[in-house]
Amino acid sequence: MDKKSIIGLILIFGIFVGYMAWVSPSAEEREKMRVEDSVRRAQAAEEQRLKDSIAATTAMDSTGIAADSATADSMALSAIADMGIFQGLVATEGQTLTVGTERMTVELNTLGAQINKVTLKDYQTYNKQPLVLITPGTDNLSYTFSVADRTVQTQHLSFTPYVNGKPWDGNALNLKGSDSAIVALRADISGAVDSGAADGKSYLEFAYIFHGDSYEVDFGIHFVGLDNVVHFNERTDLVWKNRMLRQEKHREGTRSERTYTSIYYKPPTDDVDHLSDGKDDQKDLKTKLDWVAFKQQYFCAILSAKSHPFENAIFNVHTDAKEKTPEYLTDMESTMGVDMRGKSMDMCYYFGPTKYRDLRAFDSDFDKMLPLGWTFISKNISRWLIIPAFNFLEQFNWNYGIIIIVFTLLIRLILLPLVFKSYRGGAIMRILKPEMDALNQRFPKKEQAMQKQQAMMALQKSAGYSPMAGCLPVLLQMPFLTAMFMFFPQAIELRQKGFLWCDDLSTYDSILNFGFNIPLYGDHISLFCLMMFGMQFFYTWYTMKQQAGSQTMPGMKFMMYFMPFMMLFIFNSQSAGLNLYYLVSLTFTMTTMILIRKFTSEQKVRARMAAYAKNAMNGKPKKKSRFQQRLEEMQKQAEAMQKQREKQQNRR
Repeated sequence: MDKKSIIGLILIFGIFVGYMAWVSPSAEEREKMRVEDSVRRAQAAEEQRLKDSIAATTAMDSTGIAADSATADSMALSAIADMGIFQGLVATEGQTLTVGTERMTVELNTLGAQINKVTLKDYQTYNKQPLVLITPGTDNLSYTFSVADRTVQTQHLSFTPYVNGKPWDGNALNLKGSDSAIVALRADISGAVDSGAADGKSYLEFAYIFHGDSYEVDFGIHFVGLDNVVHFNERTDLVWKNRMLRQEKHREGTRSERTYTSIYYKPPTDDVDHLSDGKDDQKDLKTKLDWVAFKQQYFCAILSAKSHPFENAIFNVHTDAKEKTPEYLTDMESTMGVDMRGKSMDMCYYFGPTKYRDLRAFDSDFDKMLPLGWTFISKNISRWLIIPAFNFLEQFNWNYGIIIIVFTLLIRLILLPLVFKSYRGGAIMRILKPEMDALNQRFPKKEQAMQKQQAMMALQKSAGYSPMAGCLPVLLQMPFLTAMFMFFPQAIELRQKGFLWCDDLSTYDSILNFGFNIPLYGDHISLFCLMMFGMQFFYTWYTMKQQAGSQTMPGMKFMMYFMPFMMLFIFNSQSAGLNLYYLVSLTFTMTTMILIRKFTSEQKVRARMAAYAKNAMNGKPKKKSRFQQRLEEMQKQAEAMQKQREKQQNRR
């Protein structure tokens, strides 16, 4: 391996180290998290104090006799602020209406007319439990608006459910294929106000439209007969919350799934943006928004505006330090302004996987939530080459391990023309080793470095080798390497797909669990990573053997042998699919290099050198590269400066 390839490997190492440093919180962020945690603790303590006070009040009446449940409910209701003409609908409990489709099961609660729980049918958690994407909560969704001098929060109101225009009969709904159903929940105050309508109806409606074979749920907020009482010109807020649960396996002590969890959003005229990955964060936006998403590693919940954009937003991702359950990941909250001057707002939910092909089909930039690369080039390589090639191979219904192997070989074949000259150059340099050693002996002094470099370049050119052939292919491969590094941890196609001893290619394959954690390495041994380490170590040993006897930079040999061990620690907890890709890629690279070196004829190289020398003797002009011309100019300048210094010394 030449110096240029070594520099390329060091750059890769630098990228990995930089990424790890990037996802780690800074000192300022840690201090911000500490302050926010202190504030949350204080708020939680105050809330607990109020709860304890209410509990103490409801436990005993004025005569010291324990209060019944009706008294407790009455106390709870009295703790809710007066909501004016909607006060008669204030409640503390609701009914659950269940809608089942082919994709998911959705539970609606008549208290707050909110989606209380979403369970995906086609997926399970890492421990084979039902995958709950929206977790039960009494304040998952709340809409706030003004009536007279009162503020109404829908999370405290009891709504009456209707299915396809008829009162709900109490039974669950089950939809298939092209079936659809409209579930309307109404906060009806007809008779309490003058609606001005012929039928006298006055109500607030939350309407949900479910489809039998879809992850989408259409959603709308509609005011009917409330023109005279609701302040439509004032700001109204829609608050959407969710407690995110852990769905994936991860190494103890790490936050691998948390790293890919954040709030994403899309302004109408800007690119998709998001809060900090893997960290608690808060952001106050003064702009319009097309959609907001609560995203995890492989799943997301999206709320998109259809009739008109959301106005401004406050996003908050925070982790409850007191929550110690293994399934807990983090809490997300978004508060969005809603323009209700049209007396209605149409939206749409998406509850499902973050599969690139499906998200891209919406044509709403949902697919840009997926981190496909760190640069424009690597992102487009993922978007237009890697993902289409992977999806094409899926059509053959092979095992996903086989798909990764074939996929890797296809990518390496595509890159082969880029690296062929580099491998061939390595073979030529091995043939030229005696001449290179002779030049080192001919120019032993430091001040002769420029002459030695020029002589070496002339020798390499006579043999048909270009120094840039070793550097350029490595640089051209970098976008592919970074794209692969980002693609595999985000490919939901690999999730819970087994291959050989590995039962899930999307996470690490453990053949031995230690029961304790080794810093930086983990609490297990990944066999695919171990095999990749073995192949990389053999590759390093082989290339160093070919360069035996040649002069190398101080410490370079140690660095080359250290690289495989570094990769062993970095990749032990990475996805098995990624380790399998690098294992196959290294095997292909090693095989290609050996074959090229074996079939690079020394006689042809020597014949080319003889022909080059003959042309030089015949006076034929030598075409010099720009790099060689610059090198000669630098040499002349260095020689002129050296002569100038010698003259000055002689004068003294």
